[in-house]
Amino acid sequence: MAPLVDILENDDEILLYADMPGVTKENISINIDNGRLALSGVREVKSVGAISWEEFADLEYRRTFSVPQSIDVARVNAELKEGVLLLHLPKSEAAKPRQIEIKVA
Repeated sequence: MAPLVDILENDDEILLYADMPGVTKENISINIDNGRLALSGVREVKSVGAISWEEFADLEYRRTFSVPQSIDVARVNAELKEGVLLLHLPKSEAAKPRQIEIKVA
């Protein structure tokens, strides 16, 4: 199943929010390789007692994105809070917009 995702961009980074309810950080995998970002997460449901009705089961989230080469992969970090994965994809210094100063001759 593909998690719902919001992607925001500012001058310093790209922010990716992925909705993965019930997934623990130990069951999330994030890989960036050759311009591709792969997210996956597994929600495990442990049953207690005899099951008389079951609609809520184990589920695997999986999603892949293309990411620009301007991402500083060494500084990428992730947070998980209340079932939402927040991935910070910082831009390299060369990719950030900058103001050019005009000198008077």
